[in-house]
Amino acid sequence: MLSSLHYLHSKGTTHRDLKPENVLVDDLYNLRIADFGFAAPIEGRDGSGQLKTKLGTESYMAPEIHAKQPYTGQSVDLFAVGIILFIMITGHPPFSMAVP
Repeated sequence: MLSSLHYLHSKGTTHRDLKPENVLVDDLYNLRIADFGFAAPIEGRDGSGQLKTKLGTESYMAPEIHAKQPYTGQSVDLFAVGIILFIMITGHPPFSMAVP
């Protein structure tokens, strides 16, 4: 999963809506990331590298998105991967609810 995310980021794109439903596995067990509806350039619209739009799936959003603060796409994608891996290991989300 991290290799796929690294590839995506190396191409200048951030996903911003990573969740289990958007992580697919093909018949050869290759991981595929799907649903790029909220994807954005890593550099942002103004070239600063800071994104500002509050979007994604609440329980996978990084705290800075909930706090309506500028964020980097790579860090929020990595936060969502951490949530996904936690769920894969424990069978439940790490938080009972998303709190700003």
